[in-house]
Amino acid sequence: MPENKPAYIKLFKSGELYERIKHLSGKLQSCNLCPRNCFVNRLKGELGYCGAGKNLKVASAFQHFGEEPPLVGSHGSGTIFLSFCNLKCNFCQNYDISHYGDGEEITSNELATLMIDLQNKGCHNINFVTPTHFAPQIIAALPKAIEMGLSVSIVWNCGGYESLEIVRLLDGIVDIYMPDAKFSNSNHAKQFADAGNYFTILKEILKEMFRQVGTLKIDKNGAAFRGLLIRHLVLPKNAAGSKHILKFIAEALSTDNYVNIMSQYRPCYQAISDPQIGRAITNTEFGEAIRLAWKLGLSRGFRTMPLT
Repeated sequence: MPENKPAYIKLFKSGELYERIKHLSGKLQSCNLCPRNCFVNRLKGELGYCGAGKNLKVASAFQHFGEEPPLVGSHGSGTIFLSFCNLKCNFCQNYDISHYGDGEEITSNELATLMIDLQNKGCHNINFVTPTHFAPQIIAALPKAIEMGLSVSIVWNCGGYESLEIVRLLDGIVDIYMPDAKFSNSNHAKQFADAGNYFTILKEILKEMFRQVGTLKIDKNGAAFRGLLIRHLVLPKNAAGSKHILKFIAEALSTDNYVNIMSQYRPCYQAISDPQIGRAITNTEFGEAIRLAWKLGLSRGFRTMPLT
């Protein structure tokens, strides 16, 4: 198999993909698709923390040119935003989708058609945003999409608050993992996302994702086809705990990991009036995170020279 051929093709041909679909679909009867472990029966209409039910719900699907350069390439990333979220951060800029569940219910076959439409537009990948609570329905769409000719990389663009069991079930299906690394401080994780164990969970998830796909691999045309891409949003007053997150990535994973250290934080939703995160970050705060990453040996995904 060529190096840049999607991993899921092999699982489809072997029949293993159907076993994964069966296993994932069974989770909907007593949902533990994420660390919330709500154990609700979504097939009977019960709703857990995230608010997602039986049916797949999509907020939007389009050819995205605002993602990281290796995902965008020359023809964009085929981005599909899923409704609801298991974190529901109080500063989320997409709170209408993540908190309120705006979107349209579709079938797995309709999702397969969406994927093919994006591929036909030239997109380098299919980029599922906040997907884990719909993992069974998404993976169930793959056989139909593959039969229709799907052949681009699958991106799992998630919040980092994942179930280790579910991520292991995605091994050989997902080509590119793109998790957020949001918090290292448990108090802040609890305060802003009601997830005090976030960093403990994140560390195990990052190790498993890295084990599966390694560092980000980019083809001769500048498009990523496999690997780990980590996002870290710098928050005001070091609320994200950037030092411990970047140190873990550099020391426990690899300094060759692609880490997008992001400066675009603006207070949204409930954060607007928050005394700690109710403002944009300063150049100094962002510069401190960049300098720290540089000192740790990280350089892929952001400006390598320290800001002045």
